[in-house]
Amino acid sequence: MATAKLPSTPVESLPEMSKAAAHTGTRGGKLTQAQMDARAQQRTEDDDLIREAQRGERTAFDALVRRYDQSVLRLALHMLGNEQDAQDVHQEAFIKAYRHLGNFRFECSFYTWLYRIVTNLCLDQLRRRKSRREDPATVVDASGDEMDLMANLSDDRAMANPARELDRKLMGERIQSALDSLTPRERTVFELKHYQGLKLRTIGEMLNTTEETAKNTLFRATRKLRANLAELRV
Repeated sequence: MATAKLPSTPVESLPEMSKAAAHTGTRGGKLTQAQMDARAQQRTEDDDLIREAQRGERTAFDALVRRYDQSVLRLALHMLGNEQDAQDVHQEAFIKAYRHLGNFRFECSFYTWLYRIVTNLCLDQLRRRKSRREDPATVVDASGDEMDLMANLSDDRAMANPARELDRKLMGERIQSALDSLTPRERTVFELKHYQGLKLRTIGEMLNTTEETAKNTLFRATRKLRANLAELRV
């Protein structure tokens, strides 16, 4: 199997399509007809590649790697906050997908199946350590843009307040502590929802649970973060 490397011209993955839909789709973030057609076409292409790979065509699996390579690495980096750990999960995820591709039954999209592998590997990693990025106040969203955690938690302070930037490093330890207060599953659901832009139903499928359970987990995670960060929201 070819080593999973970042392609120079990646195919648009479903997380990016989902994000684009939120800006260009109909009200409520619904996909346009063109985006729905593109998603259906991508799934058809994925299924064809999977069937070829299941017949032993190595180049077909390499094509799937190129298609989802960046999205897998980005998801692992969001969830783990450590580049080396993310690279390890990224590599292991494709190795695992290659070994178990024969078990793929086309009951869900390859994207959902692969993200489930990545998520489970990240959960295992999170259970083994408690470290977090140096500045957990800022994360990177699916498009590569910075996202402020405090803003994501409905911080009502003025965005133009210059003290906010000066206080960022001091907030870091408290925010890290707040994130560490979440269980691995709570943090996973929170990040998949807010940083990957995935629907709760999809998150539930990835974690082998129901949409309602994923919703309840997200609620608990958000409540914990707000409670732990309450005194910082002045």
